[in-house]
Amino acid sequence: MDNLQIGRHISGQFNEDLERVINNVMQMGGLVEKQLTDALASVEQSDVALAKQVLTNDYQVNAYEVSIDDECTRIIAKRQPAAGDLRLIMAVVKTIADLERIGDEAEKIAKVALESFSSSQQDLLVNLDNLGRRVLEFLQASLDAFTRMDCETAIKIHQMDDKINREYEALMRQLMTYMMEDPRSIPQVMTVIWSARALERIGDRCQNICEYIIYFVKGKVVRHTTAEDMKKL
Repeated sequence: MDNLQIGRHISGQFNEDLERVINNVMQMGGLVEKQLTDALASVEQSDVALAKQVLTNDYQVNAYEVSIDDECTRIIAKRQPAAGDLRLIMAVVKTIADLERIGDEAEKIAKVALESFSSSQQDLLVNLDNLGRRVLEFLQASLDAFTRMDCETAIKIHQMDDKINREYEALMRQLMTYMMEDPRSIPQVMTVIWSARALERIGDRCQNICEYIIYFVKGKVVRHTTAEDMKKL
């Protein structure tokens, strides 16, 4: 609790409420990270059973979001938090919304494993996996920064999304070329395109989480702030 820069309160129950919320967010983040890891593994290994498991387990992510959101609403109504406490609650509410959507994107990625790809199309999956590994690293770094509410780290890793966007654009060009050269591959390639798009969106969600960390620590909204200005915070 102390490493989150949260002051102690007269009400011990208030402290427990905040600690419980943060712990639940961490658990939700761990589940979402596993969902993405399993989705990428199912594609790499053509593991249909693992892909179906990812699809089935999404309800757990949704349940976490509903439960944490309800708890935050209860805290606001009962405790009427102000200043840093209120920023923390708002950061949590926004973060779990993005985590839930990351879980939805992991579902889309897992669906690639349910498709049949010829041996000549395996290169497409390799490049998708490369993008996926970078996005997974971004998610892990973002969750680690959130756990510690580490503003400096959040500012640094916020820029990882630029690299993800460049890799995504390069992959999209490759996929478009592949479809033009072999129109018969369009159904399979479209599945990869939707998965690549899901990965790009996860990168955006991770960037959002970094911005919520900065908002909590600095009290400033940085959604439309340039990288150079962000470094000056």
